[in-house]
Parts: sequence; structure tokens; C-alpha cells
Amino acid sequence: MNFSVVSRCTIVTGLLLCAALLTTRASAQREPAVPLVTHDPYFSVWSMTDKLTDGPTRHWTGTEQPMRGLLRVDGKSYRVMGDSPREVPAMNQTAMEITPTHTRYSFEGAGVRCVLTFLSPLLPDEFDVMARPVTYVTWQVSATDGAKHTVEAYLDVDSRIAVNSQDQFVVWGRSAAKGLQVMSVGSQEQRVLNRSGDNLRADWGYFHLAIPTDEQATSAMSGDTVRSFVHDGTLPEEDDVRMPRVPTDGAVQLAVALPMNVSGSHAVERHVLLSFTQDYAIEYLNRRLRPYWARDGKTSGTMLAESERDYAAVDAKAVKFDKELVADMERVGGKDYARLTALAYRQTLAANGFAADVDGRPLQFPKENFSNGCISTVDVLYPSAPFFLFFNPALLEAQLKPVMDYAASGRWRWPFAPHDLGQYPLANGQVYGGGERTEEDQMPVEESGNMLIMIAAMGRAQGDMHFAKTYWPLLTKWAEYLREKGLDPENQLSTDDFAGHLAHNANLSIKAIDALGAYAEMAQELGHADEAKAYAGLAKTMAAQWETMAHEGDHYKLAFDSTDTWSQKYNLVWDKVLRLNLFPTKVRETELAFYAKHMNRYGLPLDSRKTYTKLDWEIWTATLADSPQQFESFTAPIAAWLDDTPSRVPLTDWYDTLSGKQQGFQARSVVGGVYMKALSDDALAKKWRNHAQSGTSVSHLQ
Repeated sequence: MNFSVVSRCTIVTGLLLCAALLTTRASAQREPAVPLVTHDPYFSVWSMTDKLTDGPTRHWTGTEQPMRGLLRVDGKSYRVMGDSPREVPAMNQTAMEITPTHTRYSFEGAGVRCVLTFLSPLLPDEFDVMARPVTYVTWQVSATDGAKHTVEAYLDVDSRIAVNSQDQFVVWGRSAAKGLQVMSVGSQEQRVLNRSGDNLRADWGYFHLAIPTDEQATSAMSGDTVRSFVHDGTLPEEDDVRMPRVPTDGAVQLAVALPMNVSGSHAVERHVLLSFTQDYAIEYLNRRLRPYWARDGKTSGTMLAESERDYAAVDAKAVKFDKELVADMERVGGKDYARLTALAYRQTLAANGFAADVDGRPLQFPKENFSNGCISTVDVLYPSAPFFLFFNPALLEAQLKPVMDYAASGRWRWPFAPHDLGQYPLANGQVYGGGERTEEDQMPVEESGNMLIMIAAMGRAQGDMHFAKTYWPLLTKWAEYLREKGLDPENQLSTDDFAGHLAHNANLSIKAIDALGAYAEMAQELGHADEAKAYAGLAKTMAAQWETMAHEGDHYKLAFDSTDTWSQKYNLVWDKVLRLNLFPTKVRETELAFYAKHMNRYGLPLDSRKTYTKLDWEIWTATLADSPQQFESFTAPIAAWLDDTPSRVPLTDWYDTLSGKQQGFQARSVVGGVYMKALSDDALAKKWRNHAQSGTSVSHLQ
């Protein structure tokens, strides 16, 4: 990293001065955690330390899943990944860069420079590529002293990557795919889709370390590979075949050594593939669904061979994608915003399971990580929706279809939208609150409003309302519920359920009003003119009533019956983004002026009750601003929080604005909500959606 004085000072005018930020920051930029391998809730590996050599790599839950990397230069070994073996010195890490699809670490020492890159090519216009559970690990080594060097790169992966807990038995073996030698490890029992839960890793499936045959690599499956490599640069000649074994009792590491002769400044490159495959990804209404990549009976060997064949083209497209996206994000929201969106990108997608329906159509199922493990939670779909609306609305449709089919079934008998489909990876019916049994602890206004808003926004982004047309009777039922219950909600939970029940919730009321306006727009597009007119008028009337009910001097209340309270009115953003124009501009202006007086060191609290906040909602609230200075007054403290938070976990969306500590949640897809600012730029959103509709596929880049 480059250690320099970084100013987090944002000079703003009048109401937007934030004294907590008017300091000069001397610390280096760093992230709470760094994405390395990011594909789904089971295959998600991160570095949670400042340097890649400061600690073991970990699953998003924090459980160790060690991958170790060494570089042997002219007979002496150096660590470049992992904190063991401790007797091997760490090579100096000089830089770390996160772009939407790449993470790059730079190291220097012993006369060489090594750039270690992790590429998870989650390209939203390339479903076949995005669905492949493959991360490419690449070494680029060059000389810094002009001399010749004999270099070997080493990587090993601990067998814990293939099991939920380290006391489970694993088995391992070798195979071949076109252009690849493949080492694999997996649990002995292979209990496919045997249970659901939150703090879980894979119980079934196989991890693969795939090595191109033209890399002149050596490989081994043994427990003492690193010792052999450090000693003389070789790996054991024989694989350990004593299995099954548990990781704590001598189970193997999968190891590879890649030789390179380096001279001059020309970089020598080597790469391998990391993959985790499962025969079945999700159980939906008691049907087992294949991963999307395997929908046509494709084997893991074929998928790996295709991934290797496409490597150069995939990397080139991903580099171009990253460069263009980062530039656009900086242009629309500033450098801090670009940084945040890059960090959130892979996490948003990796919190989902990507499966194929029985007819081969894509279905996407988010997991509510470190909350309760629910699958396809509607108020998780809602905050992440800006990401999918911006890049490819077909992905949002793939998320909403399972919910709508469930809600339309005879099993869901309530007049409002469901909360979830179950607990990941078993989407067999709602488990939250009263489930399918009672209305107790449901989120009726919340989820009904969420679904109407998302479906309307999706229809606008797609250019037609085909999805709304398919489920119109259901949408009408939910609109009727909001007409009766939405203006002044009863004592209900909202998506911020950690704050408890709240009656007369002013922000929840905004959601209902916006949802009715969105419903009116859908009705108009589908030719229901009378219905459209009635609901458009109703929404406008309710907005006027809301303003009177919520107004309290220089701001609007948290709840209609509570004095001296306030809250972020983040739901108001849809009135602006969808151009519903139900609320007068002065509502936004009044709230923004008030928020400027209540900004803490690391952001704006969610409401007047606590000092904690929600990352996604902060950016939604910031998007209410009309000027760059106003918007950046929200992102500057968030950037400071990224640098300072003591909670070294994949992005949390719930943290304290004074201490910077995580309150709960991590690695959730809801961080896709930070793309709301990008979505609010109609021309920019159209540009990126056009990429998805007309982008050049990797197969045409060969």
C-alpha cells in the first residue's frame, strides 16, 4: 500500500458542514475485508487482514479456509498469502487494488515484483460465465533489478474448504479435463441439500484445484507439501492416499508449484483455477434444482475445460468492464462512491445461489447472511434491487419469479406479500414470523410495497410490463391491502426489524404511497385506465396527508404519533428515481437540511433512537440530494468508516456511526443497494443495461 496523508475533508456549503470530517487523515486506505473467491454462500473466501500475509484466508462467516501462497526466489522462500509457515518471511506487500471483478496484490523483494490476482468473472451480461463457480488465480512475476532469477510460485488449499466443520471426513483424488489436470477434495458423506442454516459452509460438493497442462507445474496431495517446497522447491512425489481423514488429523492440502525463469522487466505469467461444484444448488418447493452452469447436464470437467479455454477472453472483458464501471461510478458519485461500489460488487452476487428451473430458466436465490439465513427474503431483494436494475433486470426477474409463484400458490393465503421462501438452501416455504400459519410478526406493508415497487421498476427498465401482466391479480390484491393499511401502518415490523415493531411508521408509509403510485403506472401500461387513474389519485392524496401527519418543524417524524423524533426517509428515493412526483421537492430538501445537523463521524444514524445506521439506506438517502456536494457529504464518512472500522468482516450493512463497529449482518447482497445513485442516472443506467442486451459474448472474443 502507498502510505500517504489522505484527506477525508469534504468542503460543503451551509447546512452540509460536518465537523467530524474536518480532519486530516494520516492512515492508509484499507477495506474491512478483501474478496478473493466470490461465487455463492458456500464458495466465498476472503482476506480479513491489512496484508494478505497477516492471517489465514477465511470463509465469509469467519471460519478459516486457509489458502497459502509462497514465492521461492533463487532458492529462498517468501510468503505472499497466509500467515504460515511462520518461519518463512513475508514478502513486502506494496499495494492492493479492488476492482469490481478483480483483486490484485503487489509484492516486492529479492529482486522481483509479483502481482497476485484473483479474478471472479461475475459479468452480468454473460450468464454462462457468471454462473461458473471458478476463480482464476494469476501470478505475474518480473525482475526489478535487471538480473535473472529462478522463481517458483506455490499455492496450497486446505481441505477445510470442502466441509462445514473440520471434524468431517474428506476424500480426495485426481482427474483430467481438456487442457487441465485437476485435484479434488470433498466430504465423504455428501449429504446433498441435507439441512438449512445460516452459519454454515458446504456439506456436499467438491473443491477443485485445476492446473493448465502447459504450465509445466508439479502438484501433490499431501500433508507436508509446504515443508518440501521450502526445503528444495519440490513437492512430494507421491500423493497421500490414506483416506478418509479429517482436516484436523492429517487430511491433505492440494498443492501446486509453478516454475518461472525471470529476466529483465518482462513479466512471466502463470495461472490456476479454483472451483467448487455441487450437483444440486437449491431445493425450491421440494424440487431439487441444478446449478445454472449444469442445467444441460454439463459435467464439472467440461465446465472447467471451458473456463480454461475462455481464460484470456474472460480476463480481457473483465478488465475492460472494471475500468469502464469504475470510471462511471466516479463520474456519477465521486471517488469514495466508486470505491464503495467496487467493494460491494462481487459481494452482492456472491450472496446468491444461481440455479436453473426445470425449463432451464435462470432463478436466483439470495441468502440472508448472518441474520437468520432466510432464502429469497423480500426485504433483502428490495435493497439489492438497484444493482440488478442497473446492470441486468433479467437477474431481478430471476429473483422475483420464485417469490411470485409461491405467493400465487394455494399455500400462501394472506392478502399481503410473503417475507421469504424458507431458509437457505431450502426454499420450501416461509419460515419467518408466523410462516404460513399466522399473521404474527409478518411484514405486510413492507413486503407488499417492496414487491410492487420492484416489479414496476423492473418493467420500466425492461421496457414492458410482461412480468406484472403475468401476476396482475396478485399485484392488485397487494395494492388493495396497501390502500387500506398503508397510509398509517399498524404496529408492524419493517425491514429494519432489528429495531422492533413500530406503529405509525412514517418511512414505511412513504413506501406504501410510492408502491401505490407504481401500481398506478403498471395499470396504465397494461391498459387498465380506470384503475390507473383511481390509484394515481389515491397516491397523490395520501402523499399530501402524509406531509401533514409527519411534519414537525424543521423535519419529518419517525412515527406520526411521536414528537421529537426523526428517521432517514430512504423510501422516498423511489419517488425521485421512478419520477412518480407524489411528494413535493421541499420534503426532500427539508430532510437533507436536517440530516446535515445529525451526521456522525462514520455516517448518518438510521433514526433518533440509536446511533447505528444501515449502509444501503445511507446511499438511498444520499441519492435524494441534487448536488454532488450534498451526496459526497454522505459518502465521505462512509469512506472513513471503511478505513477505520475495527470489524474486519465482508461489508456489513449495519454498523455504529460513532464507534464504527459492526452491529450485525455481513456479506449480504443488500450492499447492492449502494448502486441506487448510479440507477438514478437514467442515461447511465440505460447504457449499462444495453451492455446486457447487446454485449459481445466471450465466445465471440476467441
